[in-house]
Amino acid sequence: MGKNASKGKIALFTIISVLIIDQIIKVWVKTSMFWHESHRVTDWFHIYFTENNGMAFGLEFIGKLFLTSFRIVAVILIGWYLYKIIKQGKKTGYIVCFSLILAGALGNIIDSVFYGVLFSESTYSQIATFMPEGGGYAPLMYGRVVDMFYFPIIDTIWPTWVPMVGGTRFVFFSPIFNFADAAISCGMIALLIFYGKYFSKAIQ
Repeated sequence: MGKNASKGKIALFTIISVLIIDQIIKVWVKTSMFWHESHRVTDWFHIYFTENNGMAFGLEFIGKLFLTSFRIVAVILIGWYLYKIIKQGKKTGYIVCFSLILAGALGNIIDSVFYGVLFSESTYSQIATFMPEGGGYAPLMYGRVVDMFYFPIIDTIWPTWVPMVGGTRFVFFSPIFNFADAAISCGMIALLIFYGKYFSKAIQ
Protein backbone atom coordinates (compact mmCIF):
# COMPACT_ATOMS: atom_id res chain seq x y z
CA MET A 1 0.00 0.00 0.00
CA GLY A 2 2.86 2.33 0.87
CA LYS A 3 4.60 1.67 -2.45
CA ASN A 4 1.40 2.37 -4.37
CA ALA A 5 0.90 5.64 -2.49
CA SER A 6 4.46 6.64 -3.39
CA LYS A 7 3.84 5.85 -7.05
CA GLY A 8 0.66 7.91 -6.89
CA LYS A 9 2.65 10.87 -5.54
CA ILE A 10 5.19 10.49 -8.37
CA ALA A 11 2.36 10.49 -10.92
CA LEU A 12 0.76 13.56 -9.33
CA PHE A 13 4.10 15.40 -9.17
CA THR A 14 4.75 14.61 -12.86
CA ILE A 15 1.32 15.84 -13.92
CA ILE A 16 1.42 19.04 -11.87
CA SER A 17 4.99 19.85 -12.95
CA VAL A 18 4.20 19.45 -16.65
CA LEU A 19 1.01 21.53 -16.34
CA ILE A 20 2.76 24.38 -14.50
CA ILE A 21 5.69 24.54 -16.92
CA ASP A 22 3.40 24.25 -19.95
CA GLN A 23 1.04 27.01 -18.82
CA ILE A 24 3.83 29.37 -17.73
CA ILE A 25 5.42 29.12 -21.18
CA LYS A 26 2.10 29.51 -23.00
CA VAL A 27 0.92 32.51 -20.98
CA TRP A 28 4.31 34.20 -21.38
CA VAL A 29 4.27 33.68 -25.15
CA LYS A 30 0.62 34.69 -25.51
CA THR A 31 1.01 37.92 -23.53
CA SER A 32 4.43 39.03 -24.79
CA MET A 33 4.60 38.13 -28.49
CA PHE A 34 2.70 39.09 -31.63
CA TRP A 35 1.09 36.29 -33.62
CA HIS A 36 3.77 34.66 -35.82
CA GLU A 37 6.54 36.62 -34.13
CA SER A 38 9.76 34.65 -33.98
CA HIS A 39 12.83 34.78 -31.74
CA ARG A 40 15.93 32.98 -32.97
CA VAL A 41 17.67 31.09 -30.19
CA THR A 42 20.05 29.17 -32.46
CA ASP A 43 20.07 28.36 -36.18
CA TRP A 44 18.06 25.22 -35.43
CA PHE A 45 15.85 26.44 -32.58
CA HIS A 46 13.34 29.28 -32.69
CA ILE A 47 10.56 30.50 -30.41
CA TYR A 48 7.81 31.02 -32.96
CA PHE A 49 4.36 31.99 -31.66
CA THR A 50 1.42 30.45 -33.45
CA GLU A 51 -1.93 28.96 -32.50
CA ASN A 52 -3.91 26.05 -33.87
CA ASN A 53 -7.39 24.60 -33.62
CA GLY A 54 -6.25 21.06 -34.10
CA MET A 55 -4.33 18.28 -32.47
CA ALA A 56 -0.66 17.98 -31.55
CA PHE A 57 1.86 19.66 -33.90
CA GLY A 58 -0.86 21.74 -35.57
CA LEU A 59 -2.75 18.91 -37.27
CA GLU A 60 -6.31 19.90 -38.17
CA PHE A 61 -8.92 17.64 -39.74
CA ILE A 62 -12.03 17.60 -37.53
CA GLY A 63 -14.37 20.16 -35.99
CA LYS A 64 -13.22 22.24 -33.04
CA LEU A 65 -16.03 21.35 -30.62
CA PHE A 66 -15.76 17.66 -31.44
CA LEU A 67 -11.99 17.78 -30.99
CA THR A 68 -12.22 19.46 -27.58
CA SER A 69 -14.90 17.02 -26.45
CA PHE A 70 -12.82 14.10 -27.72
CA ARG A 71 -9.81 15.39 -25.77
CA ILE A 72 -11.85 15.58 -22.57
CA VAL A 73 -13.16 12.02 -23.00
CA ALA A 74 -9.64 10.78 -23.80
CA VAL A 75 -8.26 12.45 -20.66
CA ILE A 76 -10.96 10.83 -18.52
CA LEU A 77 -10.09 7.40 -19.94
CA ILE A 78 -6.34 7.93 -19.54
CA GLY A 79 -6.89 9.19 -16.00
CA TRP A 80 -8.97 6.13 -15.16
CA TYR A 81 -6.29 3.83 -16.58
CA LEU A 82 -3.54 5.68 -14.71
CA TYR A 83 -5.47 5.30 -11.45
CA LYS A 84 -5.90 1.59 -12.21
CA ILE A 85 -2.22 0.89 -12.85
CA ILE A 86 -1.19 2.83 -9.73
CA LYS A 87 -3.58 0.71 -7.65
CA GLN A 88 -2.12 -2.42 -9.27
CA GLY A 89 1.41 -1.33 -8.40
CA LYS A 90 2.73 -1.33 -11.96
CA LYS A 91 6.30 -0.25 -12.71
CA THR A 92 7.09 3.35 -11.84
CA GLY A 93 8.45 4.14 -15.31
CA TYR A 94 5.25 2.81 -16.87
CA ILE A 95 3.18 5.05 -14.59
CA VAL A 96 5.35 8.08 -15.40
CA CYS A 97 4.82 7.51 -19.13
CA PHE A 98 1.05 7.68 -18.73
CA SER A 99 1.39 10.62 -16.36
CA LEU A 100 3.26 12.53 -19.08
CA ILE A 101 0.60 11.68 -21.66
CA LEU A 102 -2.21 12.70 -19.32
CA ALA A 103 -0.50 15.95 -18.32
CA GLY A 104 0.17 16.89 -21.94
CA ALA A 105 -3.42 16.24 -22.93
CA LEU A 106 -4.67 18.28 -19.96
CA GLY A 107 -2.33 21.14 -20.88
CA ASN A 108 -3.81 21.45 -24.36
CA ILE A 109 -7.36 21.05 -23.04
CA ILE A 110 -6.83 24.10 -20.83
CA ASP A 111 -6.04 26.13 -23.96
CA SER A 112 -8.97 24.72 -25.93
CA VAL A 113 -11.53 25.20 -23.19
CA PHE A 114 -10.46 28.43 -21.47
CA TYR A 115 -8.03 30.51 -23.56
CA GLY A 116 -10.74 31.91 -25.85
CA VAL A 117 -12.50 33.35 -22.80
CA LEU A 118 -9.41 34.43 -20.85
CA PHE A 119 -7.40 36.19 -23.57
CA SER A 120 -7.97 38.76 -26.29
CA GLU A 121 -7.06 38.01 -29.90
CA SER A 122 -3.40 37.71 -30.89
CA THR A 123 -2.62 39.35 -34.24
CA TYR A 124 0.36 40.58 -36.23
CA SER A 125 -0.09 44.03 -34.64
CA GLN A 126 -1.68 43.26 -31.27
CA ILE A 127 -0.36 41.35 -28.27
CA ALA A 128 -3.05 39.51 -26.33
CA THR A 129 -4.11 40.65 -22.87
CA PHE A 130 -5.39 38.55 -19.99
CA MET A 131 -9.05 39.02 -19.02
CA PRO A 132 -9.77 41.85 -21.50
CA GLU A 133 -12.64 44.23 -20.73
CA GLY A 134 -14.50 43.40 -23.94
CA GLY A 135 -14.25 39.66 -23.38
CA GLY A 136 -12.08 37.02 -24.96
CA TYR A 137 -11.64 36.10 -28.61
CA ALA A 138 -13.84 32.98 -28.56
CA PRO A 139 -16.53 31.21 -26.51
CA LEU A 140 -15.82 28.51 -23.95
CA MET A 141 -14.54 25.29 -25.62
CA TYR A 142 -13.42 27.18 -28.74
CA GLY A 143 -10.00 28.43 -27.66
CA ARG A 144 -6.88 27.83 -29.72
CA VAL A 145 -3.81 25.91 -28.55
CA VAL A 146 -0.65 28.00 -28.17
CA ASP A 147 2.46 26.58 -29.89
CA MET A 148 5.96 28.01 -29.85
CA PHE A 149 8.82 25.49 -30.26
CA TYR A 150 10.22 25.37 -33.79
CA PHE A 151 13.24 23.24 -34.68
CA PRO A 152 14.27 23.76 -38.33
CA ILE A 153 17.24 21.42 -37.93
CA ILE A 154 17.81 21.49 -41.69
CA ASP A 155 16.66 24.58 -43.59
CA THR A 156 17.90 24.59 -47.15
CA ILE A 157 16.95 24.75 -50.83
CA TRP A 158 16.54 21.66 -52.98
CA PRO A 159 19.11 21.52 -55.83
CA THR A 160 17.59 22.66 -59.10
CA TRP A 161 18.26 19.26 -60.71
CA VAL A 162 15.90 17.45 -58.29
CA PRO A 163 12.66 16.64 -60.16
CA MET A 164 9.42 18.30 -58.98
CA VAL A 165 10.92 20.08 -55.95
CA GLY A 166 14.13 21.57 -57.36
CA GLY A 167 14.68 25.17 -56.25
CA THR A 168 12.07 25.01 -53.48
CA ARG A 169 12.70 25.34 -49.77
CA PHE A 170 13.15 22.21 -47.63
CA VAL A 171 12.84 22.29 -43.84
CA PHE A 172 13.48 19.17 -41.82
CA PHE A 173 11.13 19.05 -38.85
CA SER A 174 8.84 21.96 -39.59
CA PRO A 175 6.05 21.28 -37.01
CA ILE A 176 5.65 23.90 -34.31
CA PHE A 177 4.68 22.45 -30.95
CA ASN A 178 4.43 23.19 -27.23
CA PHE A 179 5.63 21.67 -23.97
CA ALA A 180 2.42 19.65 -23.59
CA ASP A 181 2.93 18.10 -27.04
CA ALA A 182 6.50 17.23 -26.05
CA ALA A 183 5.27 15.54 -22.85
CA ILE A 184 2.79 13.44 -24.85
CA SER A 185 5.43 12.49 -27.40
CA CYS A 186 8.03 11.59 -24.77
CA GLY A 187 5.49 9.47 -22.90
CA MET A 188 4.42 7.65 -26.06
CA ILE A 189 7.98 7.06 -27.31
CA ALA A 190 9.13 5.78 -23.91
CA LEU A 191 6.12 3.44 -23.80
CA LEU A 192 6.98 1.99 -27.20
CA ILE A 193 10.70 1.65 -26.47
CA PHE A 194 10.66 0.39 -22.89
CA TYR A 195 7.18 -0.96 -22.28
CA GLY A 196 5.86 -2.14 -25.64
CA LYS A 197 5.33 -5.76 -24.60
CA TYR A 198 4.35 -4.77 -21.08
CA PHE A 199 1.70 -2.36 -22.38
CA SER A 200 0.22 -4.90 -24.83
CA LYS A 201 -0.18 -7.42 -22.01
CA ALA A 202 -1.62 -4.83 -19.63
CA ILE A 203 -4.48 -3.83 -21.96
CA GLN A 204 -5.51 -7.40 -22.78
